[in-house]
Amino acid sequence: MEANKLKVRNIDLPTLGIGTWAWGDSLFWGYGSNYGEKEVKDAFEAAIREGVTFFDTAEVYGLGQSEKLLGKFLKQTSQPVQIATKYFPLPWRFNGEAVVNALTASLERLDVQQIALYQVHMPFDFFMGQKTLMKALATEVKRGRILTIGVSNYSATQMQQAHELLAEYDVPLAVNQVRYSLLTRQIEKNGILEKARQLGVTILAYSPLAQGLLTGKYTSNKEVTGARKLDSKFSDSGLKQIEPLISQLKQLGEKYGKTTTQVALNWLIAQGNVIPIPGAKNARQAIENAGAMGWQLNDEDVKQLSSL
Repeated sequence: MEANKLKVRNIDLPTLGIGTWAWGDSLFWGYGSNYGEKEVKDAFEAAIREGVTFFDTAEVYGLGQSEKLLGKFLKQTSQPVQIATKYFPLPWRFNGEAVVNALTASLERLDVQQIALYQVHMPFDFFMGQKTLMKALATEVKRGRILTIGVSNYSATQMQQAHELLAEYDVPLAVNQVRYSLLTRQIEKNGILEKARQLGVTILAYSPLAQGLLTGKYTSNKEVTGARKLDSKFSDSGLKQIEPLISQLKQLGEKYGKTTTQVALNWLIAQGNVIPIPGAKNARQAIENAGAMGWQLNDEDVKQLSSL
């Protein structure tokens, strides 16, 4: 079990979490149509049984519905669960009190007194500015309502600034949550990954399966539905372009006795100090995601996937 844990500042997290944007979100994900509360509750329970006890949400996911669902599920389990949520820097939130109020509202929806990780959803400044924002967050750490602070979608420079501002209060920056997958590698080139390693900041990798592209279930001769139809990566030409990678993922899956999804997620874990947070709408997906933990691709296979 210890091999499945990662030290993130003053908390221990599983090497894989569950992203809960789809829990309660009807606009993009279609919550309430082909899946609902029963399915996501099953996903929650299955994840915990498999050792995935870390769930990432946000106040804007389903306009608070994701937090409410998590809060409800938390009351029905005796297992220790760690929750990360996010503060969205809306333009009319222009002082430290706005941070306090937003955190209070999230804690109420989650029905908890404290959360493991509180993140800034976007690096917007607007009228508040990062200095005021980071001071308010550091104050909440001292107050005990949050254990660690993170950011999301911050550039290398913005991450460095947040790290320095928090250091003034002896509070470390724990994570930067960014898009990262085998098909989304920008953080390796724009300095984010390197800077995170320098600062001891863990990367939370959202969309680690590239919206499902890396699961292998989308092929050039299969009709794509929903919002994905608007994404050129899901077009026939886009899907044909990634066929060599999908083929290699499948081959490695056979080699290790794992699924394509599990190999793609394990590649992220193999990068070191990276925690993928794939979504899970049901128990089957949660169980499959969890199968990415507890084993390791060898160095040669990691390099080959990176090259492809």
